[in-house]
Amino acid sequence: MGHKHTKADILAGALAVASSDGLSQLTFGRVAKHLGISDRIVVYYFLTKDDLIGEVLSAMGAELQATLAPVFSVPVADHLELLRSAWPVLARPAADPVFALFFEAGGLAAAGREPFNVIVPQLVEAWIEWAAERLAGTRARRRAEAEAAIAMLDGLLLIRQLAGPAVANRAAKRIGGAASGASK
Repeated sequence: MGHKHTKADILAGALAVASSDGLSQLTFGRVAKHLGISDRIVVYYFLTKDDLIGEVLSAMGAELQATLAPVFSVPVADHLELLRSAWPVLARPAADPVFALFFEAGGLAAAGREPFNVIVPQLVEAWIEWAAERLAGTRARRRAEAEAAIAMLDGLLLIRQLAGPAVANRAAKRIGGAASGASK
């Protein structure tokens, strides 16, 4: 009898395929080929391609949140402090492939492509809520500060993808004195 694969194995394979080929090219067949299994096994765990894409994007977000968690052991004062704390972690070369996929998903969402037009706004909302939990103040203030922080971080990360680390680090330093010591 063949190897047994778990949902986690299939998701890891899907993440690898998305990282190498892009989210727009993510298919059951490509995941199955990458893992050396039948595409029916992929379908067993992910009934639709939308389910697979949603799980891939959620897994990427969860990984980033876990990476950032140690940075925020206590609530920070405002969006600039959140930026200064998060930027050195997010601006590492290891995070670049994750943000390349995130911005690909954002572009597909902006173009109205399903399921991205539904999933990406939910992902952004989840990030805002996650950031709000790391800020001090009233609920309304935390929400406003989180929105500002995510907007700035996403802008800096997009510039990092398009113009390179040096440009993004200079911009981060100018915006909020964010530590710009991340590797190029």
